[in-house]
Amino acid sequence: MVLKQQRWGSIGLTGAVLLLLAPIAWAEESGNQQDEKGGQPSALEQPATTVEEWLAQIAQVAIIQVTGIQLNATDTGIDVILETAAGQLPEPSTSVVGNALIVEIPNAALTLPEGNEFQQANPAEGIALISVTSLPDNWVRVAITGLGAPPTGEIRADAQSLVLSVVPGTDAADDAEDAIQVVVTGEQAGYQVDEATTATRTDTPLRDIPQSIQVVPRQVLEDQQVIELEEAVRNVSGVVPGNTFGNTQDGGFVIRGFPSFDLYLRNGFRDNAQGIREFANIERIEVLKGPASVLYGNLEPGGVINFITEMPLADPYYSTELELGNYGFARPTIDLSGPLNDDETLLYRLNAAYLNQDGFRNFSRYSERYFVAPVLTWQISNRTDLTLEFDYVRDERPFDRGLVVLGDAVADIPISRVLGERDDLREVEEIGVGYRFEHRFSDNWRVRNAFRMLFTDSFDYAFQPSSLDEATGELSRNLRSNEDYRESYALQTELVGEFSTGPIEHTLLVGVDWSRNTLRGNTRAAESTPSINIFDPDYGAVRPERSDLPLLTIDRFNATNTIGFFIQNQIDLLDNLHLLVGGRFDIIDQRSTNFLDGSSSNQNEDAFSPRIGIVYQPIEPLSLYASYSQSFQPNAFTQSDGSFLEPERGRQFEIGIRGEFLDDRLIANLAAYHITKTNVATTDPDDPNFSLPLGEVRSQGIEFDVAGEILPGWNIIASYAYTDAEVTESGADPFFPEGLRIANVAPNTASLWTTYEIQSGTLQGLGFGIGLFYVDNRPGDFDNTYELPSFLRTDAAIYYRRDNWRIALNVKNLLDEQYFAGADFGRVTVRPGEPFTILGSVAVEF
Repeated sequence: MVLKQQRWGSIGLTGAVLLLLAPIAWAEESGNQQDEKGGQPSALEQPATTVEEWLAQIAQVAIIQVTGIQLNATDTGIDVILETAAGQLPEPSTSVVGNALIVEIPNAALTLPEGNEFQQANPAEGIALISVTSLPDNWVRVAITGLGAPPTGEIRADAQSLVLSVVPGTDAADDAEDAIQVVVTGEQAGYQVDEATTATRTDTPLRDIPQSIQVVPRQVLEDQQVIELEEAVRNVSGVVPGNTFGNTQDGGFVIRGFPSFDLYLRNGFRDNAQGIREFANIERIEVLKGPASVLYGNLEPGGVINFITEMPLADPYYSTELELGNYGFARPTIDLSGPLNDDETLLYRLNAAYLNQDGFRNFSRYSERYFVAPVLTWQISNRTDLTLEFDYVRDERPFDRGLVVLGDAVADIPISRVLGERDDLREVEEIGVGYRFEHRFSDNWRVRNAFRMLFTDSFDYAFQPSSLDEATGELSRNLRSNEDYRESYALQTELVGEFSTGPIEHTLLVGVDWSRNTLRGNTRAAESTPSINIFDPDYGAVRPERSDLPLLTIDRFNATNTIGFFIQNQIDLLDNLHLLVGGRFDIIDQRSTNFLDGSSSNQNEDAFSPRIGIVYQPIEPLSLYASYSQSFQPNAFTQSDGSFLEPERGRQFEIGIRGEFLDDRLIANLAAYHITKTNVATTDPDDPNFSLPLGEVRSQGIEFDVAGEILPGWNIIASYAYTDAEVTESGADPFFPEGLRIANVAPNTASLWTTYEIQSGTLQGLGFGIGLFYVDNRPGDFDNTYELPSFLRTDAAIYYRRDNWRIALNVKNLLDEQYFAGADFGRVTVRPGEPFTILGSVAVEF
């Protein structure tokens, strides 16, 4: 920190401005000429005519660009190679801070394809972290942190690179009270991600996972200006939106043909959030396809969505952003992080956001959200960390079921037309508290313990659609209000160890988790509700106080207690042959009380959920895999008589090919799967507050995903999915006979998003993006009485990033395509997609 302050102080405000304006000055002075090596125009081609020009030329002629970083293992440690496009790096200075060897290089700048920062955790035995970062005033710092003592090293330089030969320090300082342990946040730039934690609960390369998993990294979220989950997961094959509960919560996405509200994780914990999630603190999203019950318990067989949140940083970081758009959209955010003490053992991070918008629907109805999420990490010792987390969100928005169906198509009325009333709303307030603890017994063995609790208050009051008289256009409605309070508690403990049995390497995971989820809620309704004509609406129906609603239709308490024991072994049989085996045993107790009639029901279930997979790599960048897995899901849904549905059970067979191309800059995955699920919960068409069971649903298909960098500055993330999902056994209910297709599941979906950022010259940092998102015709309800039409949505972006600031302009639905994103249920809840939307942002880092 002292070095940074001194350098900024030495250059001064005038010098900083000169450095920022220097590239433009050179371009004007040199006529955009380039030297014989095709690099930047020579600063000496034109004579300086002012002191400012002279200072700029002197400053820039000596700056050497670091264009690549390579790590090569050696017999004694590791070589850190800093590559340059042209010119030799100046002689660096070295120092030791705690367990870190610090190398600082003057008159240098980072221009890496993946961004202006490089991090690699545990690159060699005895080395915890290698970090290369830019400092103000054209300095580059390399920090090499040892596990128990600072490393030692030698420096070699030539015309094209600088090599740091690093040797780990001794373990003499392992037990020192003031030893430093670096916390790695997992943040990285670019579209390509090598590792994910969701599939195995360990940091496993994607190429070694025998199951389809896709990652939407922070860079994609930033480039697309993602605000809600639906915008993020459209980049992933086989994921489409489902029931959004009146457009007021992320709700039930459909993965591989299976809809569910219960498919979210937050840093590996079950996430029971009931509103629209805020993305201000999301580092990346991992989508694991297929059953994940072996690690996370009762889940859908289609897959899970895991939100990985941002963690505290060891270096000070301050950022703020303001987003503005049409339809009254405004969203300021802040992101602050850094150490709280001199030895950097106490780190913090604070994310906060505020959102308001009117939306494109009638009445300019106001949505508002407040969000704050502080995180504190205490590095108790060099082997022990404790992280405390808190998050608060309050979200208020219109409750809006959308449009209705007339005949076999959506009614031909304006997509902005509201069929409820202007005061329909839903409010959600949530408080989350938790901790994560890790202790490393050695380099190979560690124990983790984590706890999280979530408290949710939700309230809605709305005129909801019931049925349409298609001859007259008269829509009957129900005035209804739900008031619910939920509590969720979850505790996890697991042991992770790496060991060998002869030539075979093992990564063992053994754990136990416990959770308790409760719901106390009631529903009130009016005895009669005024209808509305969809062609000639007359608004202004009287909404009494909730306490004056005469009908108490639901008054209940539900509780689910779960304990699970799991074990997993990742076995490296050979360097190119990997086996994954695991199993989980769950014990679940469910209880429900109906306070209307005093009745109660309960069920106790247990289940074993296995998974086995194999990966074979005939050549290093290519992985062939196959896996079998099962899922178990006790039904939290109840039938109209108050009884729980029988547990849902699923099984999947999957085969796939995963490849890494272009020097590992591009990752592609092709998968084929077959899933069956029994006892599927579906919305009761007579009362959407309750559910009905299906006998069996089968989904099979092919998925393709690709993400990464094609050329320096050219990023891409794309997907395609073919999904064939239908009812194969009708069960006891006659409403859903065999052969019916699953609502909202399109046979074909595809997405493409690509950006290019200019890498050098006067326009360096200027980028462009284009996106295409296609969804095929799909049934809108489980009765298959109508289809939602296909659509192709086009998005575009232009942005400019320079030094510590970034401006961007995103256009969503560039061609103003009229489309329908999905249906909540039945024929009266079709959700129209957003029309032409423009969103601008300005972000600054300090």
